[in-house]
Amino acid sequence: MKLFYFVIFAILLSSCSRDKNTSLKIGRNKANHIVNSEIQSVIDSSEVVGSVLIYDFQNGTYYSNNFNWAKKGKLPASTFKIVNSIIALETGIVKDDSTIFKWDGKERWLKQWEQDLSLRDAFHYSCVPCFQDVARNIGEKRMNEYLNILEYDNMKIDSNSVDLFWLEGDSRISQFQQIDFLKRFYESKLPISRRTEVIMKRMMVIEDNDNYRLSGKTGWSNSTGTDNGWFVGYVELGIETYFFATNIEPKEKCNMDKFPMIRKTITFEAFNKLDIIINKTNY
Repeated sequence: MKLFYFVIFAILLSSCSRDKNTSLKIGRNKANHIVNSEIQSVIDSSEVVGSVLIYDFQNGTYYSNNFNWAKKGKLPASTFKIVNSIIALETGIVKDDSTIFKWDGKERWLKQWEQDLSLRDAFHYSCVPCFQDVARNIGEKRMNEYLNILEYDNMKIDSNSVDLFWLEGDSRISQFQQIDFLKRFYESKLPISRRTEVIMKRMMVIEDNDNYRLSGKTGWSNSTGTDNGWFVGYVELGIETYFFATNIEPKEKCNMDKFPMIRKTITFEAFNKLDIIINKTNY
């Protein structure tokens, strides 16, 4: 009888121990979500609606003015050039970031696009025709295969949309998903070659100075008659890293000439509201 009670006690003790360890593990992995009203004031003053989502990598904490907006899926627009470039490098469609896209001499939407461009320049100038060529060369089948491998979900692609699906149609990605992908990329957790990762991390750098290194990509879509702007990426400040995904739409009184810059300005001012100082003279 004593042996029976001892066995029961040991089972209960073991169960409690497992429950305690599981609880601790869940507690460590569960990110905090902190609403910051000062970020909302930055957005309001810019005559736009939307959300800035910032993730403190060291502390596992999300900051935003509007978490509901951050959960909504939007067309990825030119932020997809990150993934498009990764797949192009992995498949050999492009050799490296110095691969040249020849201009065909035809008029393009931006004068910056009317020249021969390296992959790096095409990325930073956000040359749509260049990356449409990349997508067509990758093809529908391989594009879907790689998106599945990379767990870049909710892209809707067929043979008629392989060069447009990130700008038009039913493809969607949320701000949380943008940060999740960037975080996996940053931590070398994507199933891609080290060479591709090194090229991409070099190519994505927007600014590198004594205080911080900023990497990312903007995006802009208007397939439904509503302008939607993105700015996604990460900032490295010494040993600290912060990921961000900003998604906004203009109000009626918004100055659309300034909309491309507003995406960045709002993001940097949101960082500053969190006492993460990004030098305003650089944007």
